[in-house]
Amino acid sequence: MGRPNLAVAVVGLVVVVAASLPSPSLQLFFDLSQLIKSGSGSGGGFSKWVVLNQEDYVMKASVYAKKAVGDTGKTIDESLSSAEAAKVTYVVDPKGTPSKTTFTNITAALAAIPEGNKKRVVIDLKPGEYREKIFINISKPYVTFVSDPLKPAGGGWNDTAATMGKGGKPVGTVGSTTVAVESDYFVASGVVFKNDAPLAKPGAKGGQAVALRLFGTKSALYNCTVDGGQDTLYDHKGLHYFKNCIIKGSVDFIFGFGRSFYEGCTIISVVKEVAVLTAQQRSKTIEGAIESGFSFKNCTIKGQGPIYLGRAWGDSSRVIYSYTEMGKEVVPVGWDGWNIAKPESSGIYYGEFKCFGAGADAVNHAKRVGWALDLTEEQAKPFIGVHYIFGDSWILPPPKAGAAASSSSATESSSAPAESPTSGSAAAPSASSKTANASAPAASSKTAYSSSTASAPAASTKTANSSATASATSTATSTATATAKTAYSSTPAATTTATTTTTKAR
Repeated sequence: MGRPNLAVAVVGLVVVVAASLPSPSLQLFFDLSQLIKSGSGSGGGFSKWVVLNQEDYVMKASVYAKKAVGDTGKTIDESLSSAEAAKVTYVVDPKGTPSKTTFTNITAALAAIPEGNKKRVVIDLKPGEYREKIFINISKPYVTFVSDPLKPAGGGWNDTAATMGKGGKPVGTVGSTTVAVESDYFVASGVVFKNDAPLAKPGAKGGQAVALRLFGTKSALYNCTVDGGQDTLYDHKGLHYFKNCIIKGSVDFIFGFGRSFYEGCTIISVVKEVAVLTAQQRSKTIEGAIESGFSFKNCTIKGQGPIYLGRAWGDSSRVIYSYTEMGKEVVPVGWDGWNIAKPESSGIYYGEFKCFGAGADAVNHAKRVGWALDLTEEQAKPFIGVHYIFGDSWILPPPKAGAAASSSSATESSSAPAESPTSGSAAAPSASSKTANASAPAASSKTAYSSSTASAPAASTKTANSSATASATSTATSTATATAKTAYSSTPAATTTATTTTTKAR
């Protein structure tokens, strides 16, 4: 497998991000691009790639430092500030009296939002389960779902990839989604997103059952539950922030090529068979995906059966765990290279930093695959703050449910993010600082590995899917991205014990 073209990829990122920055910051970006072109970094191949992550962070830290002293004007981006200042609130109550701002279901409330919306629309969900397939298209940004986490509202459905659509064809992974968000600046607080399709049997085809799909950028979820089995959370594309959430699933239950930061989340396997937490699809072959990856900080991992931290859905898959409590269910080898013949040189970036618990103790950690990294403090810094997702420009405090949501001022909403984007310190947080998460029932499916051991997942295959259902209204970009998945097949990595091979389709 060839190495990723880092110069092209990172310079591409430089151009995109630089376009959004004021002139004083531009020189930092172009200096970095020249650094990359000239072959900066010690060593070659993967070791150079590790160094580039650190160099990129140093550059971003300088940019944030300028913002902190007011050198670049407003912290929150202008369009978001404007939307927050014009906030409106809709109420969804199955027992309510319909009006211009009160609706009996979520779909009706979304339909009332105008195309090209420029206002923050807070949808206050009264307690209960809403049996709806929900789709928020790209033309309706700034939508917020909020409910009381002690009496959470939620969207539930039970489609799988094998469910037949209107055209008589399976809806596929994308079409199985209960709640699909393709718009930007989406926020949810205290909400349950659920796909309660029966759990797929090991090796079964078409068992993918997505509870939530995020395709828009700059989305934040607080105290939410994403509940399912196979492919529970499709972290599809964009910048995403998850704070104090619960995520339940079985195989690849956090997957996609978003650039996302998970903080204080509880991640639970719901099956006794071998489970895989992440399938991150960072690949040089997918436009825009080269700078994606999942970072987990101060999280908890536990479950009913053996858990793999991740497997490589793409030649440059990137997943980082820091200060994370890993239960005994985490298998000693930790990671699976899936179909990548030489993961140590492909561009895969899997790392752990100051994790703890039975699944990360010295005995088990010594058995990790040789190509996963034990990060140093300097290597970890790029991933352990909201700076990883450029959060200073868009992360706001969580919204309030009920009457408080209507009375909250735009000034309060436009305040600084909960955690400073410059928080790159590697000082270990207290384990007791993790806050309680809202609870939610388990359920759903994904083609589970057929395995009786804890030491290795079975090899698998992913194929492309498209949707003829709710996602048919998606933009052409979404359709092209969703179908860009290529088929894979492999044997388990040499560092794992062979198990029964199964087939898995996307």
